[in-house]
Amino acid sequence: MQEQPARFGSELRRARIAAGLTLTELAAAVHYSKGQISKVETGKKRPSPGLARLCDAALHTDGALASLVPTTPRAKNGPPPEETKKGAMPPSRRRVMAAGAASLLGIPEASALTEPPESLGSTLLEISHALFEQYRRLGQMSPANAVLPGLAEQMDSLCALAARTGPRTAQKLRGLAARYAEYAGWMAEESGDDRAALRWTDHAVDLADTAGEHDLASYALVRRALITYYQGNSADTIALAAGARSPRLPRRIRGLAAQREAQGHALAGDYDSAMRALDSARDLLASAASDTGTPALGTTHLGNPADMITGWCLVDLGRPREAAEHLDRECARIPGHALRTQARYGVRRALAHAAAGELDHACELTGRLLRTTDCVGSATIAADLRRLERTLARHPRRPAFLAISPRLTAALTPLNG
Repeated sequence: MQEQPARFGSELRRARIAAGLTLTELAAAVHYSKGQISKVETGKKRPSPGLARLCDAALHTDGALASLVPTTPRAKNGPPPEETKKGAMPPSRRRVMAAGAASLLGIPEASALTEPPESLGSTLLEISHALFEQYRRLGQMSPANAVLPGLAEQMDSLCALAARTGPRTAQKLRGLAARYAEYAGWMAEESGDDRAALRWTDHAVDLADTAGEHDLASYALVRRALITYYQGNSADTIALAAGARSPRLPRRIRGLAAQREAQGHALAGDYDSAMRALDSARDLLASAASDTGTPALGTTHLGNPADMITGWCLVDLGRPREAAEHLDRECARIPGHALRTQARYGVRRALAHAAAGELDHACELTGRLLRTTDCVGSATIAADLRRLERTLARHPRRPAFLAISPRLTAALTPLNG
């Protein structure tokens, strides 16, 4: 177990000396203490992936140090409940919740449907689309596991409707059911259950294929790449995202894939490849508005997605000061109702400021965010929140950290449990 820290330490020392930096100078550049860097160099302290990326950036070693630090995959939940044939997981309480939501918009339960005439097709679609947008709004403001039951039931209801209506409406209803399943996959990942997230995503692809929407299979690669990203697997993240870059695909899917590929390259410490992928994403997403008939996949709450993800990637690349500039600007543009999006990028913004040595400001930002992170209950946001806590805890006696430390610990405790 000591071989990896010792190897990293010797390589860090070699790179530091080659760069002409003293221990004190390197410690100041990465905002660690001289003692901590010394312990890492001598193999007495295990390096974190974050420290490795910061040192790569400070010493211009192009990801060589980060490649020596194995990542620890995010813990997965135990086996989820048995699914129905349609891929949903609806105990009776879930059916009651979903039926109540549907009744507000006049949609009968699937079990109560008779044969809706084809003339009702457009009305069914209009109401179902409106309900889906409400679920997306609910997902911005509520814990993910509170949204999943309704998504499962509505997907089942749409499939039942499709079986009782004409072919044209049925195809559109199955396409919308695929969107419900895809969003359920995202909510499952936010709940911390990667296995369920993959099952939901596979089911979304199957439903989309029956609706003639074959492009969703490529977008599923982008979704899978997000799971491997949070598991710390840069190679799989890059490979999966690259699989959704075919010129035949809609530009939005290709743009989202380019962003995910950039995140994979950043995780690997490859600055040039990350920036090239982001340039491609920027061009594709800017021109995607002219695509017709393409579902609004991915987040819709970022004014300039590529610039936001640039800031995100710069954190992983060990360039926190540059990252903070991007994230400060783009976080100010997130709508007030998009709480999940605010928390996701807000925590990374605070992390950028903390890693840049702006500790008091990082603590101030963190204090503002904690109520929001509690509200949305996200496993992926918690990953950055834990990373932020470790960064701030390197200065345990700082008054700003002491002021937020109890709340920060409390915010992470249920997510750890």
